[in-house]
Amino acid sequence: QVQLVESGGRLVRPGESLTLSCMFNGSAFSTRTMNWYRQGPENPREMVGSIGAAGGTNYLDSVKGRFTISRDNSKNTVYLQMNNLKPEDTAIYYCNVRIMGLHHWGQGTAVTVSS
Repeated sequence: QVQLVESGGRLVRPGESLTLSCMFNGSAFSTRTMNWYRQGPENPREMVGSIGAAGGTNYLDSVKGRFTISRDNSKNTVYLQMNNLKPEDTAIYYCNVRIMGLHHWGQGTAVTVSS
């Protein structure tokens, strides 16, 4: 059984930074590729980025250079550091992991970027 719990979302102003956290409850966290997705108003859900077991990362083009995904295997937690936030980053952010073909999702955490 897998449970993902995101936290850290809030209202921020354009240009500010924010870090989201996702705690993984389950087995073998250190071996899992962990993903961050987001869904903005009236937009489909899109993958923001991912981090592999070895720490390699991939990012959506629109967030490259601004967002950084990291993990702390001792805490079973993955982070999404977001810098220079823009209004178009406003979304519900979801943590995701795929295990044996099944997608597992957290409940999401809301980020609003507005002046």
